[in-house]
Amino acid sequence: MTPETPHKTHFIRNIIDEDLASGKHKTIGTRFPPHPNGYLHIGHAKAICLSFGLALDYHGTCHLRYDDTNPEREEVEFMRAIERDIQWLGFHWSGPVLYTSSYFETLYQLALKLIREGKAYVCSLSAEEVKRYRGSLTQPGQNSPDRERSVAENVDLFERMKKGEFPDGAYSLRAKIDMNSGNINLRDPMMYRIRHSHHHQTGNTWCIYPTYDYSHPISDAIEGITHSLCSLEFQDHRPLYNWFVEACEMPHHPRQIEFSRLNLNYTITSKRHLRKLAEEGFVSGWDDPRMPTISGYRRRGYTPQSIRNFCEQIGISKQDSVIDIEILEQAVRDDLDLHAPRRMAVLHPLKVVIENYHHPDGCESLSLSNHPKNPDMGRREVFFSSELIIEKSDFSLDPPEDFHRLAPGRCVRLLNAYVIECTEVVLDAQGEVAEIRCRYFPETLGGKPLQDGRKVKGFIHWLSIPHAQAAEIRLYDRLFKDADPDTSEDITQILAEHSLTVLTAWVEPSLVLAPREAKFQFNRLGYFCADAIDHAPEHPVFNRTVSLKQGF
Repeated sequence: MTPETPHKTHFIRNIIDEDLASGKHKTIGTRFPPHPNGYLHIGHAKAICLSFGLALDYHGTCHLRYDDTNPEREEVEFMRAIERDIQWLGFHWSGPVLYTSSYFETLYQLALKLIREGKAYVCSLSAEEVKRYRGSLTQPGQNSPDRERSVAENVDLFERMKKGEFPDGAYSLRAKIDMNSGNINLRDPMMYRIRHSHHHQTGNTWCIYPTYDYSHPISDAIEGITHSLCSLEFQDHRPLYNWFVEACEMPHHPRQIEFSRLNLNYTITSKRHLRKLAEEGFVSGWDDPRMPTISGYRRRGYTPQSIRNFCEQIGISKQDSVIDIEILEQAVRDDLDLHAPRRMAVLHPLKVVIENYHHPDGCESLSLSNHPKNPDMGRREVFFSSELIIEKSDFSLDPPEDFHRLAPGRCVRLLNAYVIECTEVVLDAQGEVAEIRCRYFPETLGGKPLQDGRKVKGFIHWLSIPHAQAAEIRLYDRLFKDADPDTSEDITQILAEHSLTVLTAWVEPSLVLAPREAKFQFNRLGYFCADAIDHAPEHPVFNRTVSLKQGF
């Protein structure tokens, strides 16, 4: 599937246009290089739409390449989820799925080349010592005691590291660049570390693994990537990436371009935090509808088009900013308003008895439009009877002046049905409203007015009690009560208390047979989605995707 979202121009498009016009490139190649150590989140969606979208627009290529250089954190489950998410968003990668691990032998040989040229050395400092020796933004770094090892000794140690002769952490391979550089990333960065871990692609072939900073630019160069797009956090890494590509004498030199990452309020995109939430039971998993993962949004009922529209709307720039989550939610509303069929559901039922309704069959069938703005979506059958349920909030014993719903002695129009008038209220032992009794006006079907000339302002939704079906309704709200959860030392302390409310409610009979992930507007209540996992005819489950208006 090819997305058809219209695009805005931005500085990356301008760069590509200049490169193509000058003849520097005849076509473009981009890539999306995720770590397979978790599910993709909304920030990744922006990167996906950018890299895959540019490749589509310019008839180029976009690779999916897993940065699988840390087997201790990587899982095949995450890779399959990443692939599902990309395809669900409407994109597909060029050629087969690629892996950095496929280049391990090449990366190893290039590392040996750097060692033999005196540009890399084996270091025995621990990770903590390496960090301490690197200095700070105001203090220069300190040379490792091993920085002047002989080439022969470095080659021997590195080959023995590969053979598995040393335990984890005993040695690392570092690039020999400049310990006095103002850019800390150039202060002899690590290239390889020892990890005796089984790898999901290479098995036990390797016990040394390249770092991201080394493997990433070389992988881009191997694949002929023309424009290597990444977030601003990697801007200071660009000189290092260029150094590796040039020092390894790669025939192709990708151009790295940085753009601002997606920051949403009330949202966390740190995989470390998301992993904690998913794996320690604070949510039901990576695809919990409260999670900002693409899988979570999908299960909640967001559409691919709405996410693509959102990413296009916020644009691409080099200026970091925080986007109001309402912009994303409005993009979802805008798309669902066009495509979601309408249905009726009652979340908090109040019984209504229509005392003057005496149909010979006990009920009648009404034909209702599936979408008020799109007749092509067809019609459906809904039954009307003398016993109905409405929302409790649509009735008031003592209504304020601007209350236009049902009250003693007042009329209201039942959505797509008749006008009714409350004639009696039945209270329970606690003085609460248990039932209301009404009369209906048969001449008002089809939106016709009352014959006595009274004006009816209010509309409410309803269901026939004999025909309504029970369903589980999950009302999702924001996961965090803090608009800036990234500033919290412990995110579990700022979780919203009522981010999920589960109700047993009542729905139209046709909703029981709705396929999983089917999306609907429940009249006056919001947009809902049949749960992708739990929904079944014997136990219908619907997730609230988003309310009809801003705010919950």
